[in-house]
Amino acid sequence: MSKKSFIARLRTRPETRERLIALQTELKALVFEHEPDALVYELFQSEEDPDLFECVATFRDAAAFDKHMTIDFHDRLVPPILECLAEDMSIAFYRSLD
Repeated sequence: MSKKSFIARLRTRPETRERLIALQTELKALVFEHEPDALVYELFQSEEDPDLFECVATFRDAAAFDKHMTIDFHDRLVPPILECLAEDMSIAFYRSLD
């Protein structure tokens, strides 16, 4: 069974940057509180471009990722996160090789 990971690139508008950070911080806290099979959930902000973020997550398996995608707080927080973006989010999925 391999882990399931994603890397999402989010570019926010300057005027919504702080809102995006607050929403993602709340999402991260809830993920770690309610999703024991979420092994990694981190948001990184570019040092060169303060409006560019990468969200990196790893789940124990595909079922844990599927649970993440349907959990109530995900449905509550993701739409306003997407409203903060200056362009469509790009997302790539990966599996571990261990």
